[in-house]
Amino acid sequence: MAGHLFVDPAARDEYLRGCIDVMVLARRTAGCEDFSLTADPIDDRRINIFEQWDSVESVEAFRGSGQSDEQTAAILDAEVHQHVVSSSTRL
Repeated sequence: MAGHLFVDPAARDEYLRGCIDVMVLARRTAGCEDFSLTADPIDDRRINIFEQWDSVESVEAFRGSGQSDEQTAAILDAEVHQHVVSSSTRL
């Protein structure tokens, strides 16, 4: 999964602090290989999203464990895509 979401620039740092527990939980979840929400260095409204899971089933099992209702309400817009990758090579 990769993409971004937009929040009020004045609330972005607080929003990200509120996501730390979700990131820790995701990274401890079976099947999660990486999970990151980060402040975009160019656009102060944007939060970049990257998630890597070993299967679609692992992602779906985790859904619902994520954002609180308050965090969801703070999202002004979002564009996130789920990708299915058939192979990868470590560089």
